[in-house]
Amino acid sequence: MQFCTLFSGSSGNSAYLSTERGGLLIDCGMSGKLTLEALAKAKLDISSIHALLVTHEHSDHMKGAGVISRKLNIPIYATEGTWEGMGRAIGELPRSHRMTIRADEGFFIDDIEAVPFHIPHDANEPTGFRFYTGGHSVAVATDLGHFSKFVFQAIESADIVLLESNHDPEMLKNNPSYPERLKTRILGRKGHLSNVAGAQAAVKLLNSGTRHLLLGHLSTENNTPELAYHIVSEALTQAGAMIGEDVSLYVADRFQAGQLYRI
Repeated sequence: MQFCTLFSGSSGNSAYLSTERGGLLIDCGMSGKLTLEALAKAKLDISSIHALLVTHEHSDHMKGAGVISRKLNIPIYATEGTWEGMGRAIGELPRSHRMTIRADEGFFIDDIEAVPFHIPHDANEPTGFRFYTGGHSVAVATDLGHFSKFVFQAIESADIVLLESNHDPEMLKNNPSYPERLKTRILGRKGHLSNVAGAQAAVKLLNSGTRHLLLGHLSTENNTPELAYHIVSEALTQAGAMIGEDVSLYVADRFQAGQLYRI
């Protein structure tokens, strides 16, 4: 299994997952052109991509989804609520490319089992995903207002977890360019996970058996990769883990393919 992020952050999100039989994309929050360029630059096999899964309808997760579906002639999988939320923004697609899924009901794409799960976020019917193949699993868990017990149960002990570490609360609260309504939304229980909350989640995942953590969906204005890494790594160290030996920790790149995992 191979896994990497193509983009990760408030500007746009997308990740690539593949096995020898085929691959898929999770979200497509940049343009179709930039997504294809990112795949090519990372030397990932574009022809192996057989599906696109969309977590929710916010533009930083589905902006280029329709274009990629049409360019690669692949179906899009999303919940009914997400399809309703995407509306006309997705563009014209044949019925065979509009696949509706339900949280907690797994389905297969080639030899990859995808299991969507509910996430606490202010979208119509948002989901995270956990993928299983060959006795291993990868989970994508971003856009979390809080790390609920249901999210933890859905992703505990996954080999690799893409985990949100969106913002520093003080940077957000003191940001003069953000209106109070937006600050309240981000800090709410259906907003985004802070660095500290992400660190607490990382420790729980470490204790469950997860050995590879990738921090993602960082805010451009209210966070830095260095700060997110410092806070999470400090929490893991205090929990008794040695970074690089007991657990790997990386921060996903905003505008290019990041760490490529092979398991």
